[in-house]
Amino acid sequence: MVKTIGNPLTWLAQGASGTGRAMGSAAEALGSELTEIPETNILTTADIRAALRAGFADFSRFRSDVMFLVLIYPAIGLALSVMAFHEALLPMIFPMAAGFLLLGPVAAIGLYQMSRKAETQDNVHWGTALTVLQARNIGPVLAMALYLLAIFAVWMLTALQIYGWTLGPEPPASASAFLTAVFTTTAGWTMIVIGMAVGFVFAALVLVISLISLPMLIDKHTGVPIAVATSLQVARENPVTVGLWGALVAALMVIGTIPFFLGLIVVLPVLGHATWYLYRAAVPADT
Repeated sequence: MVKTIGNPLTWLAQGASGTGRAMGSAAEALGSELTEIPETNILTTADIRAALRAGFADFSRFRSDVMFLVLIYPAIGLALSVMAFHEALLPMIFPMAAGFLLLGPVAAIGLYQMSRKAETQDNVHWGTALTVLQARNIGPVLAMALYLLAIFAVWMLTALQIYGWTLGPEPPASASAFLTAVFTTTAGWTMIVIGMAVGFVFAALVLVISLISLPMLIDKHTGVPIAVATSLQVARENPVTVGLWGALVAALMVIGTIPFFLGLIVVLPVLGHATWYLYRAAVPADT
């Protein structure tokens, strides 16, 4: 019998069913059926274009923008609003916005699952993203997510320290005073330059360890070490293509923050789905 489209609450219930059982066996799922790094393909700019086209097609088909509108965007808006109304947190607004690059792979876990399921199923919707919580490899997925969250936390602490070395350590008196100090003083420009340089290092680190690893953990019963090593291998063999992909992601994320982060409702799902197809191009399905 063909399954008709349900309402969001039905999808949530279906996606969440069995989550407790899956979480209980997460420790067992930390094992890996792969003991060696699989062979990987050479990536080209044509693979990037194909991944973006396929990612946009999945975005249009699954309406995964709804998921980000309902689940992700309110959290982003709430966090930024809290920071905006507390002067002591003003220096953290830009680092947090930039940190979306570091957390993007975590937010896209459900999108990888949707694109993966679509390879063998027709009835795929944004509620399918929640079925990732039932996967046998949920343990390694959560472990990798925690690693990326830890990197994000270190980035935020580092950004706070950079502010303390330059414009701090006292919090700004107001938003206008903070912006004036940032763009009209030597200390402000020093903070910008150092912050962007250090932020680039964090972004590059997350890119090379997560580009292939998280989709691979969704796709195969493997452990974090093998998945990360595979991602590093792809980055090592394709430095130009991976660097171009990272620059494209950064540019689209910046565009997506204007205005008021509304563009992220489109940018994040498209990039998430596209990352899955870039992974498929790098790691053959029969590996």
